[in-house]
Amino acid sequence: MTVSDSLRRRTGGRKWWALLGFGAAVTVAAAIGGLGVRGTSEEYASLNQPDWAPPSWVFGPVWTFLYALIAIAGWLVWRRVGFGPALYAWTAQLVLNAIWTPLFFGAGRYGLAFAEIVLMWLAIGVTVVLFARVSRLAAALLLPYWAWVTFAAALNLSIWQLN
Repeated sequence: MTVSDSLRRRTGGRKWWALLGFGAAVTVAAAIGGLGVRGTSEEYASLNQPDWAPPSWVFGPVWTFLYALIAIAGWLVWRRVGFGPALYAWTAQLVLNAIWTPLFFGAGRYGLAFAEIVLMWLAIGVTVVLFARVSRLAAALLLPYWAWVTFAAALNLSIWQLN
């Protein structure tokens, strides 16, 4: 085995561990979002909602899929440029993502949650722009997330107005 083979093997393993790290980061964000927030399905069902509001069972599968895309997108950018402005933006939007659920469900602060989701939407937009400079694929992987947060913001606003 040559030195280059050995280096390639070590860095190849490192990149897969890094993917697990990005997966762990989004899992932590999801878990933080859910800490101390129980009965969200029941609370969601009890709210006055617009006719176009999805049933509560939709959110789990959608977020699972989106969190996977968020992790892969971050990992792709990390592989190209390491930690820098693009991944700092990625981290910021992920922190904002974690904060929304406790604001909306835990505290019942629908107006504050709406303001926060607008900030999250903007942070996702900045992340998409920065990711596009590094990897168009990574930026594209964030587009379903951005679209869903757009929908969630409209739903949040509507629920705030109705309640």
